[in-house]
Amino acid sequence: MMAPETAPIAAAAGPHIPDLLTRIERRLGEIASAYPAPLSGWASGTIAAGGKRLRPLLVLVAAGPAAGWRDASGDGLVRAGVAVELVHSATLVHDDVLDAAALRRGQPTVWASAGRRAAIATGDALFADAFAELVRSRDAPQVRALSRAGSALAEGELLQREDAWDTGVAVERYLHRCELKTARLFEAACTLGVLDATGDEGLAAALTEFGRRIGLAFQLLDDVLDVSGPAERTGKHRGTDLLDGTVTLPLLLARERDPALAALDLRTVTTPEQAEALCDAIAACGALEAARSQALDLVTGAKAQLPDGLPVSQRLALDLVADGVVARYA
Repeated sequence: MMAPETAPIAAAAGPHIPDLLTRIERRLGEIASAYPAPLSGWASGTIAAGGKRLRPLLVLVAAGPAAGWRDASGDGLVRAGVAVELVHSATLVHDDVLDAAALRRGQPTVWASAGRRAAIATGDALFADAFAELVRSRDAPQVRALSRAGSALAEGELLQREDAWDTGVAVERYLHRCELKTARLFEAACTLGVLDATGDEGLAAALTEFGRRIGLAFQLLDDVLDVSGPAERTGKHRGTDLLDGTVTLPLLLARERDPALAALDLRTVTTPEQAEALCDAIAACGALEAARSQALDLVTGAKAQLPDGLPVSQRLALDLVADGVVARYA
């Protein structure tokens, strides 16, 4: 079933979108169920925890109206959407291992329920099948685009581990980390959609930049939500990232505004109650509004740089995708 948040985007993009999303969802289920037990259950749960299928939807919207596609069947777009979502799902389960996360969208993670080895194996399987799915399209530029995103995800996660507990990290380095671990997969979704549908490399470059900006805004707002909560909405306790030693933009901005926070050793924050108190202090100095403002600027810039000449339906759908990133925070 389509998420309510994505229904307006699908309606704007065209009547072909719901069927393609259904086909993507069905194929994801087929891939997960084909694994032997208990891997099939872990994979199914991880894919189900992936959210609103924003990245596959971006593949389809970037492809534009069906009348302009090279392949009217949409089979290649379905494979691209499946591949992007499998990479996303793989990163979720691997992130849960690195973060020792007990919950994902309010449900026990594979790491919590089955252990580290099971979680790593689940992520590896999903990641491998992403490329097995995409290679069926026999499109080398698509495979290169997704493989670059996969490498960037790994690099970004390593940088995040390297920066753990370091409250003196530069904002520029934080933003670079966010580009690697989040924005590059949004970029790849746009690239795959355009390359499969039209092969227009110029348009692919323009929409890749759109994807970069909204992906970066997505991560900034995700970091805001970690501080603002509430747990009923995010599926995890406030300050979970801070407890893990992950230094995010709200804390960096708060340290510039509050001398007490500037002097804080993040390693001393060891309990959920202390994390909640830190979140309250970050919010009290206006850092959340400042971080959100940066994200909004990125979304505005993404929409403004969309190339002229896009079909009206495609431009509207892309605008709605960008607005949907912001709506997560509202």
